[in-house]
Amino acid sequence: MAKVERFAFHVPSLEELAGVLQKGLKENFADAQVSVVDCPDLTQEPFNFPAKGICGKPRIADVGGVPYLIPVVQKEKVYDLNTVAKDIELPGAFILGAGAASSKTLGVNAELIPIVQTKSEKKPAVNGSYIAQINPADKGCLLEKYSSKYTDCKFGLLANLYASEGQPGKVIEVKANGRTGELNFVSCLRQVLEKHYGEKPVGMGGTFIIQKGKAKIHIMPPEFSARPLNTDEDVNNWLKFFEMKAPLICQPVIVSRDPGFDLRLEHTHCFSHHGQGGHYHQDTSPEAVRYLGYLLPAELLFRIDRPAETHRVGRD
Repeated sequence: MAKVERFAFHVPSLEELAGVLQKGLKENFADAQVSVVDCPDLTQEPFNFPAKGICGKPRIADVGGVPYLIPVVQKEKVYDLNTVAKDIELPGAFILGAGAASSKTLGVNAELIPIVQTKSEKKPAVNGSYIAQINPADKGCLLEKYSSKYTDCKFGLLANLYASEGQPGKVIEVKANGRTGELNFVSCLRQVLEKHYGEKPVGMGGTFIIQKGKAKIHIMPPEFSARPLNTDEDVNNWLKFFEMKAPLICQPVIVSRDPGFDLRLEHTHCFSHHGQGGHYHQDTSPEAVRYLGYLLPAELLFRIDRPAETHRVGRD
């Protein structure tokens, strides 16, 4: 059994959060509007998720970590989203986020875009996840539905997950157009929260669409590095970077400040309906970019299988 640590986030009201985020986003975007709305039906286009919403007992799980990937991979670190749902005290949870696929399942290393309604006593799991890997044919992006090849809900090494009951309800709608600052959309959201709430950690997750523009995305190579990756430069030389075009549907997991659990404070993976996806870094068309997001603050943090030996490399 993996060790599970638990922490209660500071949970501001949605109205308060909307005000804080709107004010902060305007320092990084030409136009920003944040409001409290009913969550759109996420079973519909462009999301096509297995659950209608992101509401109901929202919580964040940080599972494993980058130290299990670098400097040297620990391939035996394999997890199951159905088990995670139980670990976070929400069997049947609807889970979104960013993680690594299990190389034991795929036979190669790949990005996982988890979108899973986990199994409950009454229903089997519905796995709507995607995997993004390097296409052996042309070294481009190969994006596939996980369920087209696999029947499990496993992942490897690390994941940052936002979980809820998948219910409709009130959420924070974020619209941001025309990036004027240096920060990417997710970093901007996180830093606004950290600046405002300081020592009170706030967690947030959900989904957003890059509606227009292009973005810098990475995909891990199929083979783990034969030599240790000891610096961020080593990691960036190993990763494969692409410029991908909108629309991209992105699943962010954000924690404003680490309360002492060796967290990855922000991690976002995306997919599309045009064969592109992976790990989001930044939009590359600041003037043209348009973001539309639906987010909710999490009530609880669960730290699962925290690495005993850690470092700060490769957290971008």
